[in-house]
Amino acid sequence: MKRRSLIKAFTLSASIAAMGMAWTVQAAETIKVGILHSLSGTMAISETSLKDMALMTIDEINAKGGVNGKKLEAVVVDPASNWPLFAEKGRQLLTQDKVAVVFGCWTSVSRKSVLPVFEELNGLLFYPVQYEGEEMSPNVFYTGAAPNQQAIPAVEYLMSEEGGSAKRYFLLGTDYVYPRTTNKILRSFLHSKGVADKDIEEVYTPFGHSDYQTIVANIKKFSAGGKTAVISTVNGDSNVPFYKELANQGLKATDVPVVAFSVGEEELRGIDTKPLIGNLAAWNYFESVDNPANKKFVDAWKAYAKAKNLPGADKAVTNDPMEATYVGIHMWAQAVEKAKSTDVDKVREALAGQTFAAPSGYTLTMDKTNHHLHKPVMIGEIQADGQFNVVWQTEGPIRAQPWSPFIAGNDKKPDYAVKSN
Repeated sequence: MKRRSLIKAFTLSASIAAMGMAWTVQAAETIKVGILHSLSGTMAISETSLKDMALMTIDEINAKGGVNGKKLEAVVVDPASNWPLFAEKGRQLLTQDKVAVVFGCWTSVSRKSVLPVFEELNGLLFYPVQYEGEEMSPNVFYTGAAPNQQAIPAVEYLMSEEGGSAKRYFLLGTDYVYPRTTNKILRSFLHSKGVADKDIEEVYTPFGHSDYQTIVANIKKFSAGGKTAVISTVNGDSNVPFYKELANQGLKATDVPVVAFSVGEEELRGIDTKPLIGNLAAWNYFESVDNPANKKFVDAWKAYAKAKNLPGADKAVTNDPMEATYVGIHMWAQAVEKAKSTDVDKVREALAGQTFAAPSGYTLTMDKTNHHLHKPVMIGEIQADGQFNVVWQTEGPIRAQPWSPFIAGNDKKPDYAVKSN
């Protein structure tokens, strides 16, 4: 009896050891990928869907055999809309979790927070959101828009007859680097078009701001001075009370159009959009774009949201930063396949000139020198169902200008990625 029990115990422990070894081998056979997005706090409204899109894209790549014969393994962290915590979580992903790449950040202040960490440790960050430019790091690939791929064309549209021939501009933003730098560029651009400072108003609110009553009243007052447009760089959950207040005060797009650079389908999910019909957003992709690649992308996302029982899955939507996340992960995977390695220096080299047939309907190219995507520009009008009708778009993708010509001295800066410090 004792001998039989000993044999049983030995067999069981050998099985457990074998399972442990198999797990270790399996773990070594995965490529770890970091996801660095706020899943709580003021930016969760925008960033949670990017985390979920990243997970869907990883599943899609794994279903096709992974990358270089290895499955991708997501490591998800929550920096909680806390900018210094982004740096801490970024360092954790690179040093403790040993991820090969990180997909993340939304606000420029979060990206600026992690940038020194990625440059110090030679990590690789894919940043999926439109931003103010004025940066070109060898450790970052920018899959969102630079100002000449969003902000400048949007204001040109507002100035045109088709866009309402605006003469006065109310620049409303959240108080941090992206809105302030973008508005610095826009003010200089407006000056170049003959718009005087008296016809430009600039107002900032803190993150999480919720009382827009006085600001909307001031927009109404300012608009009495001539054809006015609002350019909104408000970020995060503050967009909900801002748009609600526009509706409360009866400020219609036909009177004063609002063009937003950080409001897409996801942010409009929680709002009654009927009073907002006709207001605009400038992006490089909208869910409503009609082509086979986008239909496949949108269908896959809705099915994923339903299968994973995501909050509001019955009303799941795609948006521009989600598309940029999807494109970025696929491009990185293609570069790893080309380099036959996850080594950052080799992957960086392999990323130059990578192309991807994006859901936007355009084939996007990663610029060979400036680490930015060549992207189309689209302007969409809010519809009653929270979707956008594309009213204007470029013929093809536009090369990014990270160093805006509307900021003095930028013409002397190099057109290739250099460390920020």
